[in-house]
Amino acid sequence: MKQEHSALVFKLILIVTALLTATLFITTLASTARTTGDEIVIIDVRTLDEWNAGHLVTAQHLPLEQVAGSIETLVTDRDQQVYVYCRSGNRSGQAKSIMNSLGFTKVTNAGGLGDASELLGIEITQ
Repeated sequence: MKQEHSALVFKLILIVTALLTATLFITTLASTARTTGDEIVIIDVRTLDEWNAGHLVTAQHLPLEQVAGSIETLVTDRDQQVYVYCRSGNRSGQAKSIMNSLGFTKVTNAGGLGDASELLGIEITQ
């Protein structure tokens, strides 16, 4: 009985250690990506009222109707990874199309606010 208990404790310690190691690895990768030349740009293309109601912590705001004329003020490298999001994915899909037509090559429609938060692992703030 004591050996079974010791074996169970050992297995639990291994599992917890593996989970902590995986979490640390993922956190390190995300941190490295944000502090090196691999930095991503996240753009919220919703209205100002929607932005003020809540947005991703690291996002920048550029309403859809301003994307064509102002995107180059936020993204100077046309090969930089950019994620766009809105309320449902419709406007961000339009923003992606506009950016692609302007020569931006790595634009991802991250969908709605909740979808983008989940995809990118970034908190929503108000």
